[in-house]
Amino acid sequence: MKVKVNQDVCIGCGACHAIAPDVFEINDAGVAEAIHQDAIKEELVEDAKDALEGCPVSAIYEPEEEKEVA
Repeated sequence: MKVKVNQDVCIGCGACHAIAPDVFEINDAGVAEAIHQDAIKEELVEDAKDALEGCPVSAIYEPEEEKEVA
């Protein structure tokens, strides 16, 4: 599982960081960002899903995998 934060939507409330501090951080601009650019470790997936579902403005999302061009 991978997650990203739409920083144009994020209000910086910190809920994601409170739920999943090993997955999200609040950056210097005061908005959340995913710590991991690659897949999240298996033991952090449930916390990441809880944060995604708990975001009050739905700023957290799972990016679609880019399709390879044949």
